[in-house]
Amino acid sequence: MENNAIKIDNESSPSSSLLLTPQNVDSLFNSVEAFLFDCDGVIWKGDKLIEGVPETLEMLRSKGKKLVFVTNNSTKSRKQYAKKFCSLGISVTEEEIFSSSFAAAMYLKVNDFPREKKVYVIGEEGILEELELAGFTGLGGPEDGKKKVELKPNCLFEHDKSVGAVVVGLDQYINYYKLQYGTLCIRENPGCLFIATNRDAVGHMSDLQEWPGAGCMVAAVCGSTQKEPIVVGKPSTFMMDFLLQKFQISTSKMCMVGDRLDTDILFGQNAGCKTLLVLSGVTTLSALQDPSNIIQPDYYVNKVSDILKFLG
Repeated sequence: MENNAIKIDNESSPSSSLLLTPQNVDSLFNSVEAFLFDCDGVIWKGDKLIEGVPETLEMLRSKGKKLVFVTNNSTKSRKQYAKKFCSLGISVTEEEIFSSSFAAAMYLKVNDFPREKKVYVIGEEGILEELELAGFTGLGGPEDGKKKVELKPNCLFEHDKSVGAVVVGLDQYINYYKLQYGTLCIRENPGCLFIATNRDAVGHMSDLQEWPGAGCMVAAVCGSTQKEPIVVGKPSTFMMDFLLQKFQISTSKMCMVGDRLDTDILFGQNAGCKTLLVLSGVTTLSALQDPSNIIQPDYYVNKVSDILKFLG
């Protein structure tokens, strides 16, 4: 990763975003009690850890900082994410993880979604597992990825009339069957909710390139239903309510660290957190400094481990 480090010219940096340096790192570090980290593009890319992350997280913990991991990727549950961290040599508890799969289940819970109603999932195991933990019945998911539709005369597609919500997230098994099932539920089941885990355009499903994100799955359902979803992941501050309840720390003493301007940084800004953009993921320096970009983080840096280097 070191060879791919981005040369940052501070002279040309936008006036509203500061390049994090050894001179100003203390100002950020001393004003923050909790660091909120995105995962894809910040902690890892696909299943490959970004250089220097474990040592940086260990240092932050040793200095008494709380660490929270806030991810829009809904393919895993909090339990599955804790296992992934462990497999990469990082000790993280389920309680420190806030995923959009968890947020979708919690949205239904806090809004008293009827237990007798079912939830159709265009997404993966993470959503189904969190729904089950919250006491809801989920349908669909990877299992429906194997199903096909035969379009022929007098073809009537049957769907469960007791589905009261459709949750759409990242789904590598998406197909026409799922799109039809979700569409019928939203259009024909009275009061059926349309919930999106997030609308990320792309994501690092592997370390070598970007892949289509949940945003394109959500857009497909928007197109067929002519409805807009309730978005529970970043930049919506829905997850922040749970975070505040759990950690009892003012948002002004939190720093959101992420690689996306329109989700991570906007999420932090919407919640009143300090924000740090890392250039190890989706956002490039040229995108940050583009005159058309109106989302400016407080600070930006090459990668998370620069914090350790600057404080060392």
